[in-house]
Amino acid sequence: MDRIDRKILAVLQQEGRLTITELAARVGLSVSPCHRRLRELERGGAIRGYRAVVDADALGLRFQALVFVTMRQEDRDTLLGFEAAVARVPEVVQAQRLFGDPDYLLRIVTADLGAYQRLEDDILSALPGVQRLNSTLVMKHVVNDRPLPT
Repeated sequence: MDRIDRKILAVLQQEGRLTITELAARVGLSVSPCHRRLRELERGGAIRGYRAVVDADALGLRFQALVFVTMRQEDRDTLLGFEAAVARVPEVVQAQRLFGDPDYLLRIVTADLGAYQRLEDDILSALPGVQRLNSTLVMKHVVNDRPLPT
C-alpha cells in the first residue's frame, strides 16, 4: 500500500459517496488507475464495505451504556456461546473481548434508561456464562466514528 492508496482510503473515510471521477480528482489520478486501485483495495480487504453513518438520536436511541462483562468460566464453548448470543442482540452496537478482567466490553444503545434496564435484566444477564455485568453510562461523545489514520 503506497501513499496514493492511503490517500484514497483517507478521502473515502471522510466522504464515501464520491463517484469514481470525483475520487480520482481528489487523489490526483485519472479515472482508470483510480478505479483499479479502488478495486484492489476492496479485493485486498482494506475496504470492507460501504455504509451510511446514522445518527442514533434521530432514531430515538438517546441512551448509551458501556457494559463490562465478567465471565463465570472461560472455556472455549462458553466464550463462543456468549459471543454468538451477544451478536444477536441488536442493541449491542459494539462488542470487544479484552485481555484481563473484565472479559468483554459492550457498547449498548437504547431509547432510554427503562429500555436499558429491561435489556440488562431480561437479555444481557441471561447470556451464556455471564457472572457479572458492570455498566457505566455515556455522558457525552468526545471522539466518535473517527476515520482510521492512514
